[in-house]
Amino acid sequence: MSVTAKVSRWQIYRCLRRQVKLSEKRSPMLEQSKVAKVLMFIGGCMMAFYLLALGVGIGMMASESGEPLVLMSLLPIFLGVDFLMRFVVQQTPLMLMKPYLLLPMPRYTVVESFLLTSLFSGYNLLWLFLFIPYLYIIAMGGASLMELSVVLFGGMLLIMVNSQWYLMVRTLIGRSLLWWLLPIALYAAFFLPLIINGEDAFADMLDTICQLSASWWALIVCVALLAALLGINRWMQYRFVYDELAREEKKAVAMKHVSQFTFLERFGQAGEYLKLELKSIMRNKAIRARVFMSLGLIVLLSVLIAYTDMYDGMMMLNFWCYYCFGIYGMTALVKVMSPEGNYIDLLMTQHENILVLLKAKYYFHVAILVVPLLVMLPAVFAGKFSLLMMLAYLLLSSGVLYFTLFQLAVYNKQTLPLNEKLTGKNNVESGLQLVIELVGMFVPLVLVAVLLFAFEEDTAYLVMAAIGLLFTALHPLWLRNIYRRMMLRKYTNMEGFHATR
Repeated sequence: MSVTAKVSRWQIYRCLRRQVKLSEKRSPMLEQSKVAKVLMFIGGCMMAFYLLALGVGIGMMASESGEPLVLMSLLPIFLGVDFLMRFVVQQTPLMLMKPYLLLPMPRYTVVESFLLTSLFSGYNLLWLFLFIPYLYIIAMGGASLMELSVVLFGGMLLIMVNSQWYLMVRTLIGRSLLWWLLPIALYAAFFLPLIINGEDAFADMLDTICQLSASWWALIVCVALLAALLGINRWMQYRFVYDELAREEKKAVAMKHVSQFTFLERFGQAGEYLKLELKSIMRNKAIRARVFMSLGLIVLLSVLIAYTDMYDGMMMLNFWCYYCFGIYGMTALVKVMSPEGNYIDLLMTQHENILVLLKAKYYFHVAILVVPLLVMLPAVFAGKFSLLMMLAYLLLSSGVLYFTLFQLAVYNKQTLPLNEKLTGKNNVESGLQLVIELVGMFVPLVLVAVLLFAFEEDTAYLVMAAIGLLFTALHPLWLRNIYRRMMLRKYTNMEGFHATR
């Protein structure tokens, strides 16, 4: 490759990086971006503190045991946590690349630019807070240069490998949810010796990992693995971006059968909006992903509560029972009216059209509460939850929680692209919206704690159920109040929806 070609490619990298920064600065939702940066900074500081504490603790354990590579044997656990966290902080090149498809630049160079950005992101460097204190402690304990090098460079290489592994898996999951089995199988394999043969076999496996890590070959294997995943992602992202566009066009042309949901027609205009809610879940990635994520968490928590003693404390059981009922509302209603921002002008053509839409949304989300009620029945049969407790949290969610979250309909003015992934840009809230979300998520739990402290358990649940039933019965009044406030802000909100389409 010539020097000119190298310079040209480097210029493309710099140009794309500059474009990403400019797009953030020029975004109509700059206020949300600032809030997101503040929250990310606070979250990063908290993560750095925890990693620092873990690094010191594991370092002391390694120093006492005389095994300086203990951290390397525990890295699979950290890599599993890192993989899940990337769903919040990392986008795939497939999502970022689409705006550049029509520009006269090498497609592979565009992919490479975003891959390199994911390798040297600030999030990856945050893991140094785990490695550096650990290195300092084992260095004071007499660790060799080779052992220090394996921990530092091997650990950071594995974090980079995990970033590329995430990109590959995330792209495949976008095509089929069955690909979830791949990361589950990989990270679960680490605990198989513990499950099958007990603690002794697990300890033997950790010792084997330490021995295999104590070599320069471990670094060579990490470099080879990183290079292989970079090559796979380079090919996959380039191919799938065109396949996805072709698939979307084919799907749009081939869609002939449309579900009618005729049983909802008896409810008039509200029934038509209920049809819209159901069809939005069936057809749109952004909304469908929230449904699957919520249902998956509810099933997982229900299994853990019913068949393990992990959450047997009274307050933990109350917290997770409320969380299971409220999680779908917390993930969907924080964006209430944002999907409708794509066609908000049509909704404004008839008097009180928005009010009927809000009522339909409320009835739909109340009906959805039947799902966690059924899913959590094993926990009832196991004696972890009582039926009165379940009823109290169902009504608390349909009343107090939904009352709080529906207030966001007044302030949401950012259109949600219907096929955008959960990690898409402009997917954060303003400061006021954040306050409303936190109130909806945590204030009911404070109320629960006070009632459980002041009354007997059954009495507290009856009071909670009465409060929730009151808010639920009064939903026509507070929904109309929300509608009136929305109409006072309709031009401001419509301007925001138009600017973010």
